[in-house]
Amino acid sequence: MKSILFNPINLAGLFLFIGSFMVTDEPYLLLLTAAQIILVPLMLQQIIQINKTLVLFTWVTMFSVFFLQLASSSVGQTVLAFIYLVFTFLVALYGLKRFLYRGFTNWAEISIDFGMLYLFVGGLWFFAYITGINTGFSPLITWLTAIHFHYSAFLLPISLGFLGRVHEWSWFRWIVPIILGAPMLVAIGMTFWPILEVISVLLYILAIYSLIILVFRTRFPSRLQAFMIRVSYCSLGVTILFSLLYALNRSFGYWYISIDFMLKFHGFINCFFFGVFGVVGWAVSPPVSKHDGWKFPVSRIRGNLNETGHKHPGLVDDLNDFVNVEYLPDTIVHFYEHTEEYKLFASVKWATWFKPLAVVYKLISNKVQQLNLPLSSKNTEMTGEILTVDPIIDGRQNPRAWIRKVKGSIVFVAIYSQHKSKGKTYMNISLPLPYSSMVGVLQLDAQNDSLILKSEGEEEGDAGIYLTVGKAIFKLPLSEHFLIQETEAGSLTAQHKMRILGVPFLHIHYLIQHRV
Repeated sequence: MKSILFNPINLAGLFLFIGSFMVTDEPYLLLLTAAQIILVPLMLQQIIQINKTLVLFTWVTMFSVFFLQLASSSVGQTVLAFIYLVFTFLVALYGLKRFLYRGFTNWAEISIDFGMLYLFVGGLWFFAYITGINTGFSPLITWLTAIHFHYSAFLLPISLGFLGRVHEWSWFRWIVPIILGAPMLVAIGMTFWPILEVISVLLYILAIYSLIILVFRTRFPSRLQAFMIRVSYCSLGVTILFSLLYALNRSFGYWYISIDFMLKFHGFINCFFFGVFGVVGWAVSPPVSKHDGWKFPVSRIRGNLNETGHKHPGLVDDLNDFVNVEYLPDTIVHFYEHTEEYKLFASVKWATWFKPLAVVYKLISNKVQQLNLPLSSKNTEMTGEILTVDPIIDGRQNPRAWIRKVKGSIVFVAIYSQHKSKGKTYMNISLPLPYSSMVGVLQLDAQNDSLILKSEGEEEGDAGIYLTVGKAIFKLPLSEHFLIQETEAGSLTAQHKMRILGVPFLHIHYLIQHRV
């Protein structure tokens, strides 16, 4: 705590804020200044590893914000505001990098990432305010939008992410999207449609009061931290009600709340009780991330698969490596270990809402010869072969490529392998793409004489669908689920369902028959 709160950066920020208080003619502007030179740097130090470059640029940024109180020339103000804008842009880049190296997993870290991205939006509005850019709104509204993106869109999501690091509940994943989406909805509502602002504030209220319940159920490392974080969130529970009254007044003319009142009451409480108590409260014992990156092997093959070896009989050598085969019909086991002995017929059904996108994608997939599924739902035979792949080139254990075709055109090129993590063996499937690859890590389970392969497993497991570019492994908001059942000896059916953001968009029905 001492190393974070009482280091030279934060002490300088405190003295610069006192200096700003002494020279400013408009005290309400200090609400944003406090965030820029005290709260934002202090919060970032709990996320980003401190180095000399960060320290130097943070010092330059804080002094730029302070000297804005003194600069009289428009050129000087523009330069100083631009320095702060560059600072927020670099913070956003860091948040984007964090997100791209992890993807759509771990809602606590996603909340932190998006908070850092939002800071740049706040920097843009601040730059517009200082330089007098015509945003279509009054200077005060432009300034209010800037402060909105510093508190509601930066400090709150990061505080929420820290809370998720301490303990993540089942309904935490529903709260985070509301908190992350509300700042944009409120800003749009304030700009174009006041009723949307009311709806957004109502969603905010639902999320914030849920968080208040959660923070009182959470065990913190110390009583001091528990007290400060609970005060921080409870203060939001008060100020959000006045935000609702203000939004209702703008929409319907009820319960008049002036901007002057919002600045003095709402602004002060958010700055001091939410901002200061929250940021300092987390500095008492900063929580560490529970996500330490993806450790499973990925194929090094990108683009077209040009080098293959001899034919291989099956997708796996021993299905018992993945699942207890005693609970499966012999036909399912035989299919996976002797895939070449089976004929495959497929019926592809795209969701109605997705069909326009499927048509556009078809133009691309015809050229890359990957994920090149037919648009028609007509039952069609898929032919193909399984070929070995050099493990030195691929980089994984015993890879083999299953190349599937429809009427001579390649539909899939999937390179199968496997890996073991935390006592569980996963099927590790790579689909080479231009300069990248899509990886499906599937968990296998035997249930009711059926085999289930799914990309959604334990929260801390490897199961998922990923995109790999360079060294980055990005978890996509996709999921897939296979259900394989025996209809009679030598015959199987398989249902392959895919979802994006939880919404179904593709269903493939397979009929699998042993060759006579």
